[in-house]
Amino acid sequence: MSIRLSPRRNRATAVVSAAVLLGCLLAGTALSTQATAAPAPDVSIAATTFADEFNGPAATAVDGSKWNMEVGDNVNNHERQYYTNRTSNAALDGQGNLVITARRENPGNYNCWYGRCEYTSARLNTVGKFSQAYGRFETWLKMSHGQGMWPAFWMMGTTGGTWPDNGEIDIMENVGFEPNTLHGTIHGPGYSGADGIGAAYNGPRFADGFHTFTLDWSPNLLVWYVDGQEYQRRTPADLGGRTWVFNNRPFFLLLNLAVGGYWPGDPNAGTPMPNTLVVDYVRVTDAPGGGGGQITGLAGKCVDVAGANSANGTAVQIYDCNGTAAQRWTRNGNQLQALGKCLDAAGGGTANGTLVQLWDCNGSGAQQWAVSAANDIVNIAANKCLDVTGNNSANGTRLQLWECTGSANQKWNAAV
Repeated sequence: MSIRLSPRRNRATAVVSAAVLLGCLLAGTALSTQATAAPAPDVSIAATTFADEFNGPAATAVDGSKWNMEVGDNVNNHERQYYTNRTSNAALDGQGNLVITARRENPGNYNCWYGRCEYTSARLNTVGKFSQAYGRFETWLKMSHGQGMWPAFWMMGTTGGTWPDNGEIDIMENVGFEPNTLHGTIHGPGYSGADGIGAAYNGPRFADGFHTFTLDWSPNLLVWYVDGQEYQRRTPADLGGRTWVFNNRPFFLLLNLAVGGYWPGDPNAGTPMPNTLVVDYVRVTDAPGGGGGQITGLAGKCVDVAGANSANGTAVQIYDCNGTAAQRWTRNGNQLQALGKCLDAAGGGTANGTLVQLWDCNGSGAQQWAVSAANDIVNIAANKCLDVTGNNSANGTRLQLWECTGSANQKWNAAV
C-alpha cells in the first residue's frame, strides 16, 4: 500500500525536533600578528547553519545526514508522480549539483490514487535533521520546464498542529505553463491552499539558466528575492486579523519536483520526459533580514563581484555599496561566499599581487579565509591579507593578496 504524502496545497502534519547546525571558524592555523591564530568571529557576516553544495561522485545519493527521501504518491493535489528513494530520481551529477529527475515510468509497479502510477520523481525534506526559525533560506537552481511540471523549494512548521495551522512558506514554486513566472506564498489558518497569501514574480524563462531564490525571515517579516531582487514582503498586517504563525517556530526544508496536479494540470504530449530540476546548492544562514553581510573597507566601499557575474574567474573588487547580491557575503566554515561561489586566490597563488576572484567552492587553501580581531581578512594558505590594490579607492579597483601591513587598504568591516 502506498504512503500518502502531505500535499503541496493541502498538507498533512509533520512534527520535528531538530538541532540547528551552527557555522564556525576553523582555528589552529598560525597567522601573522595582523591575523591571530584563533580570530574572533565577525558576527556581522552571517554564519551558515545548513548547507548542501551537492558535491560528490556522479550517480550517488544525497547526503542522508541532511535529507530524507519521501516515498509515495499525493492524492490531495491529484499529482501524478510516485516519489521514490532511487538514485534514478534524485542523485548527484558529479559536477556539484543535485539532479531531481521526473520520469514517465513505473519500474516498481507502484499504485497511485488514480490507479497504476505513470510517473516517478523525488521529494526531499529535512524532518528530524534540520529546522530553524529566522535567517536566510536560499537555493540556486535551474528550473524544470513543460506543461504539468511543478518544482518547489519550501518550508513547513515543526509545531502548531496539523496543516495549515503549523504554517507553510513557499520560497519558490513554478508551474510549467508559466515558464517565466514563479510564486512565493504563505499558508496558515484561514489562508491556505488557493487562499494562500503571496505574489508572483515575472522574469526570464527560468529553465534557461541557474537563478537564486531567497527568503529572508525575521520576526513579523518575510521577504522574497529572485537573483537578489526583492519582489514581495509579508507581515501580520497582510492577514486581515488572521493568525500569523511565523514567529518563534522552527521550520524544516523541502525540495521536490511534482508532476501534474490541480494547479499545473497534467503533462501533455509536448512535456519533455525525463524532466529535471538541477540544484547547485541549498544554504541557510542565521542572519535575518539581510542573509549575508556587506564587507566594507577603504573609503567605505564594498567587496563586490564585478557585474554581479557568477562565472568562474569574475573579478572581485571594491565598489560603492548598493545592497545587491553581488555584495552579500556569507561564511561557510572558513569560506566566504557570494552568488553561490567562493572568494578565491587566483590559481592558488600565495605571492604578493595574487588577484582575488570568484570560483566554484572546492575547499582548497585558495578559498580559506580568517577574519581577525584586528579586522584583517587573511588567506590562511598564503598568510597574506585581502588588500585593495595600490590603496586606490576608485570603483572597480581589484582586490589582491599582500603581506599584512596594518594599512587602511587591508582593514575590513561588515555592515548588515
